[in-house]
Amino acid sequence: MPGGSPAGWGTMEGMDQPTFVYDGDCAFCTSCAEFARRRVPTPARIVPWQFADLGALGLTAERCAEAVQWVDPRTGAAAAGPDAIALLLGSSRPWWRAAGAVLRVPPVRALAWPTYRWVARNRHRMPGGTAACAVPRPDAQV
Repeated sequence: MPGGSPAGWGTMEGMDQPTFVYDGDCAFCTSCAEFARRRVPTPARIVPWQFADLGALGLTAERCAEAVQWVDPRTGAAAAGPDAIALLLGSSRPWWRAAGAVLRVPPVRALAWPTYRWVARNRHRMPGGTAACAVPRPDAQV
């Protein structure tokens, strides 16, 4: 883990609880993760991928840069994007579990993925977002 884990971001010790991984370099993503940390009581660690032991979680930086990730070593569940958000919500209290269940309903899920991809592409324009949040386009010149 590079430089250790900042206060409140959890650690990778134990690896026996679910982990929700987000992009800590994105202000919008961090704001959303902080909201979840404050408002969605969950046994999951909510940690930026830059401070996570990706190898231990079975993740790559590329996957984490594309979408939020959920890994639960107890059940073997792994998911990305809105599916990961649904599992995070499903690990919480009844109200949040209901929201997570709705997100998994096939017609809602079918709309959630394109919406998630649009938000991910435009997260630098979202409240709290900055130019540093912009996801590099695959066709961009380096």
